[in-house]
Amino acid sequence: MLEQSYLRESRRRCCFTVAAFVLALVFGTHVAQAFSGELRGRVESAAGAAIGNARVWVLEVDRSTRTASDGTFTFPGIAPGTYQVLVETELRAVATDIIDVDTDQVSEVVLVVPDDPLRVSEVVSVTGRADDMLRVADSATDGVVGQRELASRAVSRPGDVLEAVPGMVATQHSGGGKANQYFVRGFNLDHGTDFRLTLEGVPVNMPSHGHGQGYADLNFLIPELVEKVNYRKGPYFAEEGDFSAAGAARFTFFDQLDESIVRVTGGSFNYARALAAGSTRIGGGDLLGAVDVTQDDGPWDRPDDFQKISALVRYARRGDRGGFRLSAAGYDGDWSSTDQIPRRAVESGELSRFGFVDRSDGGTSSRYSVWGEYWTTHETSFTNVQAYALRYDMALFSNFTYALTDSDNGDQFEQRDERTVFGLTFKHTWLSEWDGRSVENVAGLDLRQDWIDNGLFSSRQQQRLATTRTDAISQLGAAPFFESRVRWSSWLRSVFGLRADFYRVDVASDLSANSGQASAGLASPKLSLILGPWRDTEIYANYGGGFHSNDARGATISVDPVTGAPASAVDPLVRAWGYDFGFRTQALDKLHTAVTFFGLDLDSELVFVGDGGATEASRPSRRTGVEIQNYYQLSRHVKLDLDLALTRARFNDNDRNDGIPGAMGKVLAAGVALEDWRAWSASVRLRYFGARTLTEDRSVPSNGSTFVTARVAYRLPAGVDLGVEIFNVLDSKANDIEYYYESRLPGEPVGVDDVHFHPLSSRSLRLFLDWRF
Repeated sequence: MLEQSYLRESRRRCCFTVAAFVLALVFGTHVAQAFSGELRGRVESAAGAAIGNARVWVLEVDRSTRTASDGTFTFPGIAPGTYQVLVETELRAVATDIIDVDTDQVSEVVLVVPDDPLRVSEVVSVTGRADDMLRVADSATDGVVGQRELASRAVSRPGDVLEAVPGMVATQHSGGGKANQYFVRGFNLDHGTDFRLTLEGVPVNMPSHGHGQGYADLNFLIPELVEKVNYRKGPYFAEEGDFSAAGAARFTFFDQLDESIVRVTGGSFNYARALAAGSTRIGGGDLLGAVDVTQDDGPWDRPDDFQKISALVRYARRGDRGGFRLSAAGYDGDWSSTDQIPRRAVESGELSRFGFVDRSDGGTSSRYSVWGEYWTTHETSFTNVQAYALRYDMALFSNFTYALTDSDNGDQFEQRDERTVFGLTFKHTWLSEWDGRSVENVAGLDLRQDWIDNGLFSSRQQQRLATTRTDAISQLGAAPFFESRVRWSSWLRSVFGLRADFYRVDVASDLSANSGQASAGLASPKLSLILGPWRDTEIYANYGGGFHSNDARGATISVDPVTGAPASAVDPLVRAWGYDFGFRTQALDKLHTAVTFFGLDLDSELVFVGDGGATEASRPSRRTGVEIQNYYQLSRHVKLDLDLALTRARFNDNDRNDGIPGAMGKVLAAGVALEDWRAWSASVRLRYFGARTLTEDRSVPSNGSTFVTARVAYRLPAGVDLGVEIFNVLDSKANDIEYYYESRLPGEPVGVDDVHFHPLSSRSLRLFLDWRF
């Protein structure tokens, strides 16, 4: 324990060292430069239509910007000389020109993007919400959310960024440092089982995690650094592997910041946050640094006392034919927990809504990672290599049943997870023609190796009493994948994909009977057909296979470590098959609408129950539903959005008790935003999370909840913004999460089946000051 404390303190000191470096970067590099020329231009299609949000580069000075909605762009402060200016997609440059810049002169250029038969619309670089995805998207639920959209939202915790994904809900059932609980497409994803999260190729989901399979903790994320979030629904994409049956989201950070930023926030429940971030030119590339320090008690009778520090340093450099980026990030957090409490205790007056049963619950977590990316482009090909190394630690103390199994010491337990992860992704894309048709092929390979030490222990006041099980796990995953896009005609595109995943696990358990090795493989074909566009409308049909892995311990188990009874091992990989049929349209001026009908079958919702140290097999399931997305640009300054998701989730093994506990059925999200009106910006958002069954016989429902947030900001001179964020504007007495199970409070003679809940935070207010320079 002393060694662990020393290592933890060393890592925290490392974060503070990075913090000092970032402050020096932010405040020490803004030296006036005597540039004397200006470069202006416009990007347009071959038909003369303006292309907004396109990324434009001046290669010799390695500076980039994005075009305005009218296709124009400006580079002030360019030294006299001759420069190559280009517009690019992720794959390659699509328009380029040479321009001379003279002293005290304005030089102008027009870049024309040809009618590329493949995917020219990829020149659009998203800053808001990209609902204009015609000719780009492969399904009706493909989407991109940029920093401008994210910044317009009031975000209580980093995981809330995911609620920018239509139909996604992020809640919390414990202390602030624990991973969010996610819901999408009829899934209670727990902490991430069937939704894949990555940051620039670095995985967030943790297989064989000490608390839950696929555990995805986003507390390390610094929202202001997120350039965009690409999201996809369903198992139709060859690049997405484990945990992506319901969908996937990919976070991308900025390589450079247009302005340095210092943000100070304070508010209700002793909330305090300080952020500093900036970038500078060095060695022909961009050096970026950021540090985020946060403290939050929450509304709980026993304060969370959540304290965290996150830091990032990265260097990126690009040239005409390629580039690279290197990044290092660290996160360290600790907190106290108010876990879910029984409804009977609140109704009797024994506890308040924000009360606790076990005051010693809490946890610590850290994540330290380095990753790099190299890419090179040629006339008709693009090669990308990503590699990463990750060190992760978590200690979590929880008590959900109070005194059900141990009336003397209570039921608190400790879950540990310590791991080192290495990974590599290689991807090569090339363009070709087949019988006069444009073809884009992608071939790649994913490799990931986890070395894991985790354990489950009974405890009292965070002191271990006994060991339930400990395990050392080696888990290797390898997956080649291939995808081919063909434009058959002006109105028909197809995407065929194939992914083959191979897993091998080696478990060394403290109980030798549960040690062993297991391996499995799964091939997942995918097919998408895209018809149109006709009158600014496209139709999509998608079908494909996917999977989620099971905990490695479940694949080698033979004895229940709690009861000693025989236990059956499970398959390492669980098959999923899905389909989508939908459309998106912009036929009505300024209105973007996407509708999709979907279905998803899982062979078995098998999970490892970390709270009990054993494997529990549930049954095959089926989810069907519809998702509707609407985005309306009412005026230059006002935008509206409305998203609705309806899902029917059932076990489908012909048992009358076919309810899936916790499966979401209805989610509605709506918002209105005012952007850059004089010096004002504001937004109001509403989320309705419908009732869910808490039992398989559907006899006990949860309550629905309505959650409203608001944000208002005013820009002062010298780049200073003052603003306020309000959470739970209506002060709703609803709950973030509800469960139904047996528990026993101290003093009760026997266990009682009851609803257990974690309430929404009461109304809170945060004031912030931003200084951008």
